[in-house]
Amino acid sequence: MIRLAATCGLALALVAAAAGAQEAIEVTPLEPPAESESLGEQGPELAQQIHVSQGIAGRLRVLDKITGVVTDLTLALGETATVGHLTIALGDCRYPTDNPAGDAFGEMSISYDGSATPLFIGWMIASAPALNALDHPRYDVWMLSCSTS
Repeated sequence: MIRLAATCGLALALVAAAAGAQEAIEVTPLEPPAESESLGEQGPELAQQIHVSQGIAGRLRVLDKITGVVTDLTLALGETATVGHLTIALGDCRYPTDNPAGDAFGEMSISYDGSATPLFIGWMIASAPALNALDHPRYDVWMLSCSTS
């Protein structure tokens, strides 16, 4: 009984200390950026500075999460390949003109076991594969780069 009372007393002391610590925290609200710091006027200029070119092929990586097998593919535009149960068709591959080894954007369609309804249709970005990813329990597919020659 004494042990229970001591435990409850210690628990109450900890709760009181935590409540007191929360009151001591001071929150300073963030101020909006000054007019000169906003990108409102610079946004269109930045978008015009980025030029992209079309590659002749794209490099993809496929991971089978069950077996751990990683497969790298090089597909020409319009080409289709099968890896395991997936059928992958590459429609387009684009890259920054100023930096061909830089960020690649691949437009693809991915189907499972020859299904008429694709699992994925859209663009994948090499630098941000989770931004628009294939959502499948067994397979991961991501864009690596575009081939220029």
